[in-house]
Amino acid sequence: MTIRKKDRFVYALLILLVIAAGILSRKTTLVPLIVGDILYAVMMFLIIKFLLIRSNWQKIGIISLSICYCIELAQLYDAPWINHIRSTTLGALVLGQGFLWSDMIAYTLGISICVLLFYRFNPIQDQA
Repeated sequence: MTIRKKDRFVYALLILLVIAAGILSRKTTLVPLIVGDILYAVMMFLIIKFLLIRSNWQKIGIISLSICYCIELAQLYDAPWINHIRSTTLGALVLGQGFLWSDMIAYTLGISICVLLFYRFNPIQDQA
C-alpha cells in the first residue's frame, strides 16, 4: 500500500470536520451530549491514523481507544494544577472535566464505528 500526500491531507480534513462537528454539537441542546463524546473518539481515531498512516485499522482502534480511556480515567485525578488547565477552553476540550461511565461507552461506540467503516471500505490493508 503506497501512502500518498493526498492520504494525509484527507485525514487532516476529516479531523478538522469532526472537530467542527463536535464543537457545534455542544452549541445546541438539540444534539444529545453523547454525540460530542462519540465525535471525540472519532477525532482521536483519525489523529492516530494521520500520525501512524501505515498502521492497520485494528492497531489504530486499540491505540485511540486506549488514549480515550486514559484521558477519561485521568479525570478522576483532582489536583489544583490540572484543574487549572481543565478550567481553560482548550484544557476542557482536551482533558474533559469529570469522569463519566457514559463517556467510556461513547468512546467505545465511536471507535467501533471507525473500525467498522475502515473494515467495510478498506478490507484489505497492509499489516503493519
